[in-house]
Amino acid sequence: MYHENVTESATTEAIGPAALLPAPGAERHVALDFANSAPTLPGGQSLDLLGTPEAAARWLAERHLAPPEAELREVCAQRLRALRDQIRALIASRIDARPAPAGALRAVNDALTTAPAAELLHWDEARGLHRAPAHPVTQIVDHAMAVLAADAADLLSGPHADRLAACGSAPCTRYLLRTHARRHWCSVRCGDRARAARAYARRTRTEAP
Repeated sequence: MYHENVTESATTEAIGPAALLPAPGAERHVALDFANSAPTLPGGQSLDLLGTPEAAARWLAERHLAPPEAELREVCAQRLRALRDQIRALIASRIDARPAPAGALRAVNDALTTAPAAELLHWDEARGLHRAPAHPVTQIVDHAMAVLAADAADLLSGPHADRLAACGSAPCTRYLLRTHARRHWCSVRCGDRARAARAYARRTRTEAP
């Protein structure tokens, strides 16, 4: 099926506000919200909340992972999208009880250890030896990625891991934490759509000659 990609510049009103409500568990684990930041919408469109540097900066700022005035570059947004893909791969492997992909583990561990814990020592002709943080934008992104990776590691190895599930309503691609044993929908909209699809399938079977 062809999926049209749209960025966050498509308005909430045009897409439907229910499509953007956080999935169950995202309020507790920002990494789950991060993994769900490129949802496939009911009409088959895919929305990327990190699709542009401006959108990525806004997403981080809204979750207090970057200052509101932060201006990211495309390379920063690309790094965030790449980490998101690897976290999604780890979540999928955990749900399916498969071995964790080595590349995804490496990406999360790299993000955990990249953010500098202290200002580094530098030298230039004007100031000589001095201590200063890494490039401000790079430092912001490194810190955000470290926080997201740490939360993903906690989610995947902690007590909530067994409650991870993929939304059971196609074409949705979001993950969630089940609130009870049978819940596999990330939103009321997805639940209604799944029930309607089952009812239609039953009706079709009943009416078949």
